[in-house]
Amino acid sequence: MSRAVRVIDASQPEDVFAALRESLGGGGDAVVPRSASEMRSAVVPRSASASAPGQRVGGLSWPADDERVAQNVALIIETSGSTGVPKRVALSADALLASAAASAGALGGQGQWLLALPVHYVAGAQVLVRSLAAETEPILYGAGHFDPERFADAAGELSHDLRYTSLVPVQLGRLVEAIEGGSRRVAGALRSFDGILVGGQALNPGLRERAERVGARIVSTYGSSETAGGCVYDGLPIGTTVVREIGGQLEISGPVLAEGYVGDPERSASAFAEHDGVRWYRTGDLGSVDDEGRVSVAGRADNVIISGGEKVLLDAVERVVRELPGLGEAVVVAVPDAEWGQVPVVVSEGSKGTELEAVRRALAERLGRAAAPARIVEVDRMPRLASGKPDRVVISALAAERGA
Repeated sequence: MSRAVRVIDASQPEDVFAALRESLGGGGDAVVPRSASEMRSAVVPRSASASAPGQRVGGLSWPADDERVAQNVALIIETSGSTGVPKRVALSADALLASAAASAGALGGQGQWLLALPVHYVAGAQVLVRSLAAETEPILYGAGHFDPERFADAAGELSHDLRYTSLVPVQLGRLVEAIEGGSRRVAGALRSFDGILVGGQALNPGLRERAERVGARIVSTYGSSETAGGCVYDGLPIGTTVVREIGGQLEISGPVLAEGYVGDPERSASAFAEHDGVRWYRTGDLGSVDDEGRVSVAGRADNVIISGGEKVLLDAVERVVRELPGLGEAVVVAVPDAEWGQVPVVVSEGSKGTELEAVRRALAERLGRAAAPARIVEVDRMPRLASGKPDRVVISALAAERGA
């Protein structure tokens, strides 16, 4: 048994919500929420029904008219992988609803949600799934720049006894700044939520403390598209999720796991493995689990950062940067940033005269705004290892020091 695949414009969350209702009920097509930029420029690997490798996602390139997936697949999240090759994560109705039930159990009950995240990300899509599971109507923030006062207006439309939202740290930071700047409306809105999930990247402890100081009920989440969104709340697995550490890297099991990657059986086999009858997802994240089951995440095992809630592959940024005049030997590293979590920085020898804004425009056009470097750091001589390769540890420290 199989079902067709339906691409829906993610800028129309009400359409995605309606399609998910049908899909979770078993009668509709598998839903693929897709942003406008992805429809214009995203590239996907070859699938069984694709006509050519590396074909564009836009239009009918993928899915093709005859593209079908397993009958139990309800949602497909397209996301850039850590290797730079996009992934299409197939999530079953059972996994999505198991995640929604676990979330409700951890938060204290089903409620009404305010959607303030794009629905082509799993965190945004899950707000809609949780709303369907709770049989409540979500309040939609809508498109456009995130504005604290507008968020407060949307929060005022919530009517259920239990009220929730899901944010990335940048959004939370702007809300807190508005409150600290004297906005009583935003303060009242933030305090009205029974739970505010914050994920997409590590939550700065200082920001959490400031948010809680003004009355926000913050829940830090950890998870991915492959786990149907957040499956660890404030360090503890929710529902029947289990997290273990193998060789310094985290693995996750439970009913929330994705079926795999559409059209990519090799990657599916690499990321998902079965041991003693239990299926595990290899997260690629470094971390540990203590004796009480509390999970600590140290970061990615590969060269990927999260900037403003979006994944940025530094190797891909570096490849584009090196195509630009005067930056043929440049190195791209990540440095901490108070607002975005981490940002890419270009480190180069002899880059004098290179205009940062020109570099930022080139990266934004090719890879998206989150990939645009925050600055260019010029060095007299690039630190290198004995092998001749750039010493990225030293370069990263140098870039952070120059930006302090």
